[in-house]
Formats: sequence, C-alpha cells, structure tokens
Amino acid sequence: MDLLRQKRLVNLFILLIVCFLALAGRLWYVQVRQGALYSGLALEQVSRWVPLEETARGEILDRNLIPLTGTKEENRIIIFPDAVGDKAEVSRGLAEILGIDTALVSGYLQGEPCTLPFLPTPVQASSIQNRGWTGVMVFPVKFRYGDRQLAAQVIGHVGKISSWQEFVDLSKQSRKLYHFGDLVGKAGLEKYYEGALKGSWPQKAVRVFADARGNLLGGPGFLVDERAGDSGRQDLVLTLDARIQEIVEDVMDRKVGKGAVVVMEAGSGDILALASRPGFNPEHLEDNGALAGGNYFDHCTALYQPGSIFKIVVATAALEEGIFTPASRFECTGEKDQLVPCWKKEGHGELDFRQAFAESCNPVFARVGLELGAGKVIEYARRLGLDNQSIGGYPAPADPRQDLNLIAAPYNLAGCSVGQGPVLVTPIQIAAMTNAILTDGMYQEPRLVKEIRNGTGKGEQVAPPEEVRAMSPSTAGVMRSLLEEVTAKGSGQEAMVPVNGSAGKTGSAQIANNEGLVNAWFTGYAPLTQARYIITVLVEDGESGSKSAAPVFKEIMEQILALPDTF
Repeated sequence: MDLLRQKRLVNLFILLIVCFLALAGRLWYVQVRQGALYSGLALEQVSRWVPLEETARGEILDRNLIPLTGTKEENRIIIFPDAVGDKAEVSRGLAEILGIDTALVSGYLQGEPCTLPFLPTPVQASSIQNRGWTGVMVFPVKFRYGDRQLAAQVIGHVGKISSWQEFVDLSKQSRKLYHFGDLVGKAGLEKYYEGALKGSWPQKAVRVFADARGNLLGGPGFLVDERAGDSGRQDLVLTLDARIQEIVEDVMDRKVGKGAVVVMEAGSGDILALASRPGFNPEHLEDNGALAGGNYFDHCTALYQPGSIFKIVVATAALEEGIFTPASRFECTGEKDQLVPCWKKEGHGELDFRQAFAESCNPVFARVGLELGAGKVIEYARRLGLDNQSIGGYPAPADPRQDLNLIAAPYNLAGCSVGQGPVLVTPIQIAAMTNAILTDGMYQEPRLVKEIRNGTGKGEQVAPPEEVRAMSPSTAGVMRSLLEEVTAKGSGQEAMVPVNGSAGKTGSAQIANNEGLVNAWFTGYAPLTQARYIITVLVEDGESGSKSAAPVFKEIMEQILALPDTF
C-alpha cells in the first residue's frame, strides 16, 4: 500500500510539473512573442488613432540595407472628427485652403479619424497648421512606394483584401491579425513573403485618448506614438544593389523599350540588378493600364529563344568532350549552306573553331551540334542550368514550356545548335551560365534574397545553393579566351569596355511573323582580369545582338565599374 501510494504521489507531482511548464510556456508566448500584439490591442481600446504609414509592413532592403520600399514621405491632413469643435467652420476653412468643394470635407468630418486623401502644398499645410483647429493637424506619412519604384516587377505590389476567401486564406497561412481593407501582397516578393512582411501595428501613429464610452479625454491631448518596434513584421534583405539597379533602369529607360537586363556578381551567383521594360509604378497602378498590356510582365524570368548565345553551350560540350579544339578547321559557304544559312551572305570561307565562335558562324555550329549529337547538347545545357528556373529566395513558378528534350526531336538539332527552334531560356539563366565560365566551371544557382530579419537586426540567412561542376577548369579557361575574342575581333566589338576590357557573346534570335526584327542578346563580363560583374542584356524587337544589345551592355558596365568600391 505504501509503495502504491508513493507511486501515486510521484505521478501527481509529475502532472503538476507538466501543468506548470505548460502554463509558463503559454505565459511566455503571450507576454513575449505576442506582447506587441496584445499591448497594441489594449492601447486601441483606450485611444483613437490614425497611422502615419500607409501600411504596417516590414521593408524590402538592398544588400547594403538601403530601403527599396517605404522611401516616400508626404505631408497629409489628419482629422479626429470627435475633437473638432465647429465642424461647419472647419469644413469651409479646409475647403477654401485646398480649393475643393466644402461637401467633400464635411463628409469626412462626420466619420472616423482618418487621413484626408488630399495632398496639401507646403503653403496649404502651413496655412492649416496656423489655423490651430483642434482635431485637425498635418503630419508626414510614409508611403509604401516612391514616385519611381526600383525593381518593380520583382518587388511586386500590395492591394486591399478583396474577398472573404482571401481574408480567410491569409489568416490561416500567416496567423497574423488581418482586417478587411488591409493592404496585402498581391504580386512578386510582396506576395511571396506576405507572412514575414505583414506587421501587427503601425510603428508610428497619432493618438488621442478616450474613455470607455469613446469620449475624448483631456490631459496630454494628441500624442505621436513611435513604437520601439513591431515584432510582427520582418524585413527582407535582397542581393540587389540599389545603386546598380538605378543605373540599369536609367539606361533601359533611354535605350530599351522592351526587354530585360540582369547584373550578377561574378563568382557568387548573387543578382545585383534585375530590370524589365516596359515597367510600372506600384504607387499608381491605375495609371499602368491593364495587366494584358504587359507592364507587369517580368522579362527577366520569361522564356526566349537564345539565338547564338546558345553556341556557348555547344562550344563547351565540344571542347569538354574533346571532339573539337580551338584550332579545328571548317568551311562556311554563307547563305547557300545546305544545313543552316549563315548571316554573312557570302560566307566566311575557311576558318577555325575560334574564328567561328567570334564571328558567330551558324553553319559551323550546326555541324558541331550534329557531331556532338542531341544527347550531349542536352546534357551540357542541363549542366549549365538551362533546365533550372529556380532563383534562391524567389519562389516564382517555373514555365513548363522549357523542355530541353525537344532538341532531340527530328530535324531540331541543327537549328537548336544555333539557338533557334524549340530551345528556350531566361535572361537570368544566361547570366548564371556565363558565371559558370568565370568560376572555373562551377555552376551556381542565382540568388535574389539574402536574409529575412526581425526588428532587432537578427535574421535567417537564405544560403546560396551548393555548386555543381559544369565543365573542367581547363575548358572554362578556353571558353574565356573565346569570349574575349568576340569583343576584341568578332561580333561583340560594340561591347568592348576600354581600359578594363570585357568579354562576351552576341545573339540574334529571329522572331516569327516579324521580318527583319530579332530578340537581340548580349551576355558578358568585365574586367577581363578578376571579373566583378556579369551583365546579360535582352532587347526585344531589336536589330541584332551586336547593334542593339552590346551597346547597352557597354554603357551599363562602364557606369557600374565607375562606382566607388566602398559604400
């Protein structure tokens, strides 16, 4: 009996310990993890408030922690209708200052505390403040997007919750507190990282305290509440460099009406800039036309025929397999070639492999592709990442139309060997392929997101993927020499960067039903010694890779290389 009783006491003691630990864990969760949420709820019960930021969200930052969102502040008129004495007088006064109809103002004075949707000029803002109306004030409000938003297609945009189902789905997915009318991620990184970016409360607000019945209290009056932090929101740190991104977009606005530019850090696979044109401004979505208009379309992740850029794959395979050497001899008969016509009507005559690559000779590379066979061409295209649309930290869906197996279909191999036919690639994939040549043959999957960090500055790193060998170091060295020949003597001379030197490859992919126009490509790197940057340019509806894309590469590269090394 004593033993049984002792056993029961031990079990009871263990049960009490378990209950105590469970209670302590719950208290920790409520007070620490959810402390900001519940303190905010309590404060909301005893105060009226208007946020001084458009939406409670974490920021999207570049690699140097420069904000890409939340960069715009504008003065706005804040009103607390219950605190306004003579509403008729205030309505008339505000309408007179702003130059609008009195009825527009009086409607807001009958409602809840809010920010008026009118942008006052500095003179108007000063006039309103000088009137000294109780319950009417002017404060700077932070907006999500600026007048010119960098990397818009990647960042995406926010919009109001538009349906009950969307509200339910968001609440389940992120376990955050949502209200109808909240601004939530609708596209791009804003959507993919909604659960991390969504905040609990505004970090800055104007407050006025009220009693249990909602009557405004005297005492401190209006208080600008700046919270130490919002544990609900997290910041997103990208690999992008805002300085480089701005250079790219400036050049594209002048020289690329439709296309893409990717800048990658040589040796790491980190994307430093990602720009697509035409673009859009997420601050003014109503001004950008319908989605079908193409402004929202991200050309950096879209599929295109690579044209002669694909000769990098064929050349790599031929050298790595030992089938040809840079000194191997060929004959080009020009546009009359029975296999694939050459862009040079009269032909190149007798030339070696190195010259054929520099001059982008189609008949030679069609023959090289046939000699390799479809299996080897497909194998090396895969080694160089042309079947992998993944981007580190950017979970964009893959386009199923990319199917390298189509290279092996009847009559496709010759055309695919010069980048025509069913072979399709993205500009980001081409940049990553170029990077593999600079890393002595190691392929690195591109990365866009570096870190997700909380308000204390601590975060979760998005680790770069493991490297995969695509070719031997010796083959990579030969490929670098071939790319140098292109800009020194071949089709890419317009991309030559003085002093530092550059190397790369042109491409011109014919567009069906668009005679005379091509998708113009250039991918390359600089400087020649200790390369720092890779730039891939795609110009849709261009003249040729050498005339349309290579000059864009040169201008961007020269400006990037002129940036100071220290930030």
